[in-house]
Amino acid sequence: MDNNKLFKSPLHLKIIKFFHENQSAVDTPRGVATWIGEDRAKVKSALEDLVKHKILVADRTASTTGYGYTRDIALISRIKKTLASLG
Repeated sequence: MDNNKLFKSPLHLKIIKFFHENQSAVDTPRGVATWIGEDRAKVKSALEDLVKHKILVADRTASTTGYGYTRDIALISRIKKTLASLG
C-alpha cells in the first residue's frame, strides 16, 4: 500500500489524523481503537501498515507495542499538506 492509498483508506486516515493532532501521543492498538471508535484487530493491522511507511513508529516490549507519530519533520509537513488538501 503506497502513501496515497493510506490516505484513501478511511481507517488509516482516522489513525493518521489522530496522531497528527496528538503528536506526542503513544498508545497501544486497544487505546487507539478506543480513541477512534474502530475494531481493535483492524486498527492493529492498520497501525503496522503505517509503521511500514514510517508514518508511525512502534515501541515494542515483551508484553505490548506502543505506537507514536513520526518525528521526521519533512514527513510531518507532507502529511499536513495532504490532510489540508483532503479538507
